[in-house]
Amino acid sequence: MRFKKLIHFFSIALIIAGVLLSGYAIYQIWEAKKYTDETLAEAEDILAGTNPEGTEISIPSFDKGDTIGVLEVPKIDEKLPIVEGTNDEELRKGVGHYIGTALPTQGDQIVLSGHRDTVFKKFDELEIGDHFIVKVQYGEFTYEIVDTKIVDADDRTVIKSTAPEEILTVTTCYPFGYLGDAPERFIYTAKRVN
Repeated sequence: MRFKKLIHFFSIALIIAGVLLSGYAIYQIWEAKKYTDETLAEAEDILAGTNPEGTEISIPSFDKGDTIGVLEVPKIDEKLPIVEGTNDEELRKGVGHYIGTALPTQGDQIVLSGHRDTVFKKFDELEIGDHFIVKVQYGEFTYEIVDTKIVDADDRTVIKSTAPEEILTVTTCYPFGYLGDAPERFIYTAKRVN
């Protein structure tokens, strides 16, 4: 009889723990969506004041946490804000631009990162030949995915100068469906086509 009560108590405790964990996960997804939507609205306001065609390009400087543009991914119909920095605070708002890497037209590597379970949740559908569109105050730039690879989570060798060639490197955690801190990173390499 005592054993049955213990099993019953343990079963109820597991159900409660499951409900609490599910509720927390749903809250985190909702919160990430809220921050991303707010930052996207800010990015679109910034882009509304873009340079008219034919004017000289002036690349602004950004501080950590600044909204700098929009990343569009046509294949999966995504439009995501780009924020300067790749710490948790910036990645909560959208796609992070790795500080110290280039911006479009600077002729070097541009690195963008995002969480696979929030802003990049459909990125497992992307293939070689698909496009990323980076929109910033001074223009719109299209990049075609030419390569993908998987590296260890701590591998920083993918962040390197590609000068004079402009390469967009997009990184996210891998495996895509992994629960918790993923042990690897999925890397998309894209070349500018316009």
